[in-house]
Amino acid sequence: MMISTRGRYALRVLIDLAEHENGGYIPLRDVAKRQQISLKYIERIMPVLVKNGYVAALHGKGGGYRLEKKPESCSVGDILRLTEGTLAPVSCLECSQPACPMQENCRTLPMWKKLDEMIKNFFDSITLGDLMK
Repeated sequence: MMISTRGRYALRVLIDLAEHENGGYIPLRDVAKRQQISLKYIERIMPVLVKNGYVAALHGKGGGYRLEKKPESCSVGDILRLTEGTLAPVSCLECSQPACPMQENCRTLPMWKKLDEMIKNFFDSITLGDLMK
C-alpha cells in the first residue's frame, strides 16, 4: 500500500488550516505557498473535504477555507479513506471487490487481514491534533 500525494497533501492542507485558524477564512493560495503544493492540485482535493464536512468554503472577497471540525476529532484514517478510497493492503480485502474464489483455501489471507487491521488501527488512532504537536 502506498499513500498517494492526494492523501498526503490533504493531511498537510488540513493541518495548515488548523494551525493558521483565526476564525476567518484562509485563502488557498496562502496554504499552497506555505505547503509548497500547486494551487491547482489543492483545488482538486478541496471538494471532497468540503463535501464531507472537514472544511467550509467561502467564495469571493475575504473568502477561502476554514476547518469545520476540531483537529482532535479528525482521524488520519478517515481522511485517508476519503482521499485514497481504501487502505486495504490487497485488493481482495477492499469492500467493493467480489469475494475471492480462493478465500476458503488461501494460506496468505490471515496475514493480509492482520496487516489490514494493523493499518486501520494505526491510522485511526492518530488525529490532526496529534500531528500538530
